[in-house]
Formats: sequence, C-alpha cells, structure tokens
Amino acid sequence: MSSTVGPGRAQIVGTGLLGGSVGAALRRAGWHVTGTDADAGTEARALELGAIDGRGWDPAADITFVATPVRTVAAAAAEALERTSGVVTDLGSVKASIVAAVDDPRFVGGHPMAGSEQLGVDGADADLFQGAVWVLTPTAATDPDRFATVDAVVRSLGADVVALPPDRHDALVAVVSHVPHLTAAALMALADARASEHAALLRLAAGGFRDMTRVAAGTPTIWPDICGENQAAIVEAIDQLRAELDRMRSLVVDGDQAGLLQVLERAQGARRNLPSRVVHPEEVVEVRVPVLDRGGVIAEVSTLAAELGVNIADLEIAHSSEGDRGVLILVVERARAETFRDGLVARGYHPTLSALG
Repeated sequence: MSSTVGPGRAQIVGTGLLGGSVGAALRRAGWHVTGTDADAGTEARALELGAIDGRGWDPAADITFVATPVRTVAAAAAEALERTSGVVTDLGSVKASIVAAVDDPRFVGGHPMAGSEQLGVDGADADLFQGAVWVLTPTAATDPDRFATVDAVVRSLGADVVALPPDRHDALVAVVSHVPHLTAAALMALADARASEHAALLRLAAGGFRDMTRVAAGTPTIWPDICGENQAAIVEAIDQLRAELDRMRSLVVDGDQAGLLQVLERAQGARRNLPSRVVHPEEVVEVRVPVLDRGGVIAEVSTLAAELGVNIADLEIAHSSEGDRGVLILVVERARAETFRDGLVARGYHPTLSALG
C-alpha cells in the first residue's frame, strides 16, 4: 500500500496535553476525532477546546492513539483493540514493557519526542509535532500494512519517523530524555536548597541555568511511572553520568586544565553535531528492498538500520501483483546509504540505491 493515508476516523484515549494535541492536529487535517479520558472533566474540556469532535468511543475508528499515563497504556491499548477494528498506537515514553504486554499485529508502539511545559489539555497545540522525531517500534508480530498506516498518519502531523526496536528505544531515551529530566530536577533541588541559605541565589540564575533546568517545570506526576517502567536503562544511564561527573571532578581537583579543556571541547563538538531535523533531497538516498510480504520484515530491516546508525527518514511499502512479495522503499541519509546497502546484502537482501536530489 502507499504511505499516503487520507483523513478518516480517529480515536484518542487520554485527552490531555499529548492526546489533545494529536486530536487538534488530526481535526485540522480533516479527520473526525472522538476522545475519551478517565477524567470526565478533561474529556469535556477537550471537546470545548475543539481538540475532539465527540466524546466516548468510536468503533469505526481507523486509528487509535493511546495517550494515557505509562502505567495504564497496555491496558488502554488492549481495550482499544477490543473496541475498534483499526490500528492502535500509543504515545508512551517507554516501549519494551508496553509492546511485550500488548503483542498484537494491530498494535504499533510509538513515542513522539515532543512535549511542553504547559499542563493538561489547555496546553494542547496542533503544531506540537511539527519537525519532532516520532519513534515507532515495530516487532516481528507487527502487521506491515498497519505499520505503514501509522507511519503515514504520524508524518502527516509534521513529524519525522524513526523506527527502532523497543528495547533500543528505551536505552536511548533514558540518555536523551529520562536522565536529563532527573538531572534537571536534581540541579533545581540543589539550587533551591542553597537558596535557603543565600536568598539572592535564584535571582542570579542566568540563561544557562534556566536552559538546563527548563524541563524540571514539566508535570512531575508522570515521572515515577516512567522511572518504574524503564528502571534498568535509567539506572545504567545515571551510573554512566556519575562516572562522567566523577571524571570531571577529578580533572578539577587535580587542576588538569588541559584534560578539562579536552573534555569540554569534545562536548562542544558533539553538541554542534546534533543532527538537524531538516532533511534536504540532496542529502538522502532512496533504498528499494524487494521482500517477501511477511510479518517481521519491517522490524528486521529497521533493526538493522538502528544497529548500523542509519536514520530512516521515510518508509513506504509497495505490494506486487503476486500478493506474496513487495518492495520496502526507504529514504536514508546519503552518508550511510552504502553501509546500509552492504548490511542488507549481508543478510540476503538485494537492495538498489537511487538519488533523490
């Protein structure tokens, strides 16, 4: 099927900030959106704000987005699979435990790397996902057409899709999302404690401190669940961060200015090289991979891409007239295209590359 999906019927489960933002974005694109929330007041407010068209459940929904707290996602997704016939995806920031618990061909794990310091559905924004990375986590059980549907709908919201194995996702977000939030909270707690001794301290907080602690202003109530669900990866990342801080402390204690400068310059270079969200045609290559039309092939190819450090900027499935085979059409960064092709060949695939720009 094509990776283009026209407006249809959507269901939102959990009409808070993220669910409300998805609903608002879908409605703007012409979708009919129904929403439900454990809190009737939140559900009513979403309708009042125009984030949804109606309240309750829509059995005819083509796609359902589960945007509940992490601890309830699996149960909510299971209920959505029973109540609707379409594909179901979620917005939880932890994936392995959820994907393992749901384990249904119609379910595609997802995580938009977007958020806001605004609280609740009143902070919902139809533009929240523009240019944001949205991770999808297909497995061997994932139906390829269902994945393509979620991929297309998510891209229509303005997001850039990255496909990762669930456990790989959890390890990465521990480093780039979960531990940074905990670090910001710890730094804010340190400053607050010092402020009790020196009242003027927080008045001295400049841009750097405010930038580093900005995420600490987010909703605290979601984080105990996140830390519980992704405990192992978060603890490992904290241990690695402690090792880096201990190393930095030793350099300061020893007065090793050359060593300290080297670490800071390496960090500066890494920060400057953070990938841009803007992809130009001349920077990418189309990779066409003939495949048997079977479950798990998308997960297999996307896992290989993740292992090789290849970012998938776009993905489409083209079915052949025979019905038992098709072609995966992927758009990847030009710099890693040859590596990706070689990896595919080593696994028995026969890919071809072509330039887009």
